[in-house]
Amino acid sequence: MRKAGLLIFFLILAVSVFAEDAGRKVFKAVIDERGVQKADIIGGEYFFDPNYIIVKANVPVELTIKKTTGYVPHNIIIKGLDTLTEINANIDKEPKVLKFTPRKIGKYPFYCDKKLLFFKSHQERGMEGIIEVIE
Repeated sequence: MRKAGLLIFFLILAVSVFAEDAGRKVFKAVIDERGVQKADIIGGEYFFDPNYIIVKANVPVELTIKKTTGYVPHNIIIKGLDTLTEINANIDKEPKVLKFTPRKIGKYPFYCDKKLLFFKSHQERGMEGIIEVIE
């Protein structure tokens, strides 16, 4: 009976770990011939794709972001990347290139802060992600 209890415990633990990562779409930025890390992000009805981006510290980054079709306005805010200013840009159907060089290793959230009246914000509805800066 004790073995069955341990087995059930580990099964529940495994399911909860996998469920947590189920919505994560990971992308490791690709370094181009100029030495710039590049990643493309699509923003849409309460999502970013990918929503987890891995970049290297002290290497310039270019994020190309655009919006899917639709009329709901979206933006992207990225704070704490140890750059001079936070990034706060509206997302349009035409691609926009965001340039920065992360200096500090860590995980930095990005999100859409748009909200209509008393409804949940876009971030609260899942329009958020992480930029992980590695060595």
